[in-house]
Amino acid sequence: MVRSTPTPTDPIDLLAPVRGEVSWFCCGNAWGPCSSTGRGACGTCNSGSLQHAWPNTSDACWSITRPDRCGYSLSRRTCGFRHRTTSLCGGASVVTSIADCGPQTDLFCGERSCCGATCASDRLIDLTPAAYSRIASLSTGLRPCEISTA
Repeated sequence: MVRSTPTPTDPIDLLAPVRGEVSWFCCGNAWGPCSSTGRGACGTCNSGSLQHAWPNTSDACWSITRPDRCGYSLSRRTCGFRHRTTSLCGGASVVTSIADCGPQTDLFCGERSCCGATCASDRLIDLTPAAYSRIASLSTGLRPCEISTA
C-alpha cells in the first residue's frame, strides 16, 4: 500500500513503500560535479558510493530535518541501513545505505515534482551523485520516487 498523503497519526514505518521526492547531495571525496567535502553524520559518506541521507537517523538529526512538519513520522533508521529508491519516471531503482542525516524535509513541505501525470511531494531522501545517477540524470536534480526497505 502506497501512502501519498500521510498524516501525523499515520506513521510511516516503511513496511510498505512511501512516495516522496529524491534529490542528490555531495559528501566525502571529489566525484563528478562534487568537490571534496565532509564525510556526513556517519563519517563514511562518499559522493562516488551508493549511499543516502535519511531524515531520522538520530534525535539530533530529527530535530533538524523535521519531516513531521510535512506530515511524516518516518521510522528511525541508523547508519548502514539499506533502502531501495525507485524513480517514478521510468522505474529505475538503486539500493543504498544510510551515510548521513538529511534532507531537511521541513524546508520543502508541499514541494512537488512530476513526470507527466506522476507526481510526489516533499523531499524524503537524498542520494549521493553516484546513486542518483543510477535512476536519473544529475541535471534533473529532483524526482518523484518510491522508497522501500531493501
